Amino acid sequence: MAQYALITGAGKGLGKAFAIELSKRKINTILVSKPNHGLQHFCTILKEKYEVDCVSYETDLLIYENLISLANWANQHFDVFILINNVGTGGTNKMTDVDIEYINKIIKLNIVTTSVLTHQLLPNLLKQPAGYILNIASLAAYLPIGFKTVYPASKSFIYSFSRGLNQELKGTNTSVSVVTPGPINTNDGVVKRTNKGFFGKFMILEPEVVAEICIQKLFEKKVEIIVNPMIWLLIKIFPKWVKTPIMSRIAKRELS
Repeated sequence: MAQYALITGAGKGLGKAFAIELSKRKINTILVSKPNHGLQHFCTILKEKYEVDCVSYETDLLIYENLISLANWANQHFDVFILINNVGTGGTNKMTDVDIEYINKIIKLNIVTTSVLTHQLLPNLLKQPAGYILNIASLAAYLPIGFKTVYPASKSFIYSFSRGLNQELKGTNTSVSVVTPGPINTNDGVVKRTNKGFFGKFMILEPEVVAEICIQKLFEKKVEIIVNPMIWLLIKIFPKWVKTPIMSRIAKRELS
């Protein structure tokens, strides 16, 4: 039976780049995104261009029942050997200026979706000759940042969850990798915000570059994937009492 890679947040940006990279490698994909993102048309393009199978599944993963339905459907119909938990959200705001839905959205998409979907699909992955899970964290996972607050905390969860689960799965067929990228050129809003901050345009990466590195390292079973090595090193070197105020001032500029 054919094997598939399931990618969340596949309608644009990094998720779309993952779909293309896997298709180039002749890997069948299940692409998941919110409705009205042209996902079915994108699937048709991948099938025709790369001669692979591609299945689209449109749903709002903010709704818990939809998340469970997706997992049940995938487990029933497909042999999933790669899970890429790419869907997520963030933002830059004062905590006093946001409503509760802003906070809920970050927690639901970044934490609940990743952990629940992993839990639900893990038995499927463990049945395959080899299984791979890729979780998308962020350089923000390594430090608290004022004016972002919930987002770095959610990515710290993803980082810790991934490293812990990979250790738990030692001796099985399935490995877990986590990538900690900096800003990625996924839309004009990201570029505009990044250009106001530290290193600006010199720090931002193209999604195609990140996807290629990630998939290569995923198959090498690299536990932690670094795509911004110089920034990663700086963040690791400086203590939190130095880097937290600096990064918070940078984030505050994004509000202007």
